[in-house]
Amino acid sequence: MAQEGNTQADLKGAGGARPVLYSFRRCPYAMRARMAILVSGLSCELREVVLRDKPAELLAASAKGTVPVLVEADGTVIEQSIDIMLWALRHNDPEGWLQAGHATLDEMLSLVAECDGEFKRHLDGYKYPERHPPHDASAHQAQGALFLAQLEARLQASRGLCGEQVALADIAIAPFVRQFAQVDAAWFASRPWPRLQAWLGARLEAPIFLQAMQKYPPWRAGQPGADFPRSAA
Repeated sequence: MAQEGNTQADLKGAGGARPVLYSFRRCPYAMRARMAILVSGLSCELREVVLRDKPAELLAASAKGTVPVLVEADGTVIEQSIDIMLWALRHNDPEGWLQAGHATLDEMLSLVAECDGEFKRHLDGYKYPERHPPHDASAHQAQGALFLAQLEARLQASRGLCGEQVALADIAIAPFVRQFAQVDAAWFASRPWPRLQAWLGARLEAPIFLQAMQKYPPWRAGQPGADFPRSAA
């Protein structure tokens, strides 16, 4: 059974302050955080960051200086994207993303950690070989493909990475597979990964992803952030 959690009123602080999410539209870590907030039904103030001109408020909240960062209404700072996902879903998980049919939450988090660790290292070397000596994009492509082949094998058994239904692992990993696939779309399409390719297509066409990828203007200090999600009006 999906979790039912706190209401919007519970998240507001003194003076009606809302949580603040520092984000960047194209960052895969920020994508996963935004999707979890969206599905939870929570709302926050979104501050779209220009990475070459990071606001002092972001750096004051988190010395890591990367997005996403969530500042709760009481000032509590959540610095890691997976923790932001868990924060949102533990408030409210209407689609049961924390409950996979074929894996425990710890097992899903272990798979996400593999994505965020070794696979992300090879993704960076593949996409930006000039920044990662010895500048061998093909070697990183081959190593990253090993993880993708593992995902293909998982999808032989079920429609999702950890069961028949979409769960946290699918949402957390898809933005990184998307980024890897975009480096050389023809190469990715030529791989013997029909289930992975279909899975990624479904994730990128899902309303939750399309909503999470809406554009917001860059935030400027002294100005209010944007409502996230946008009101339907």
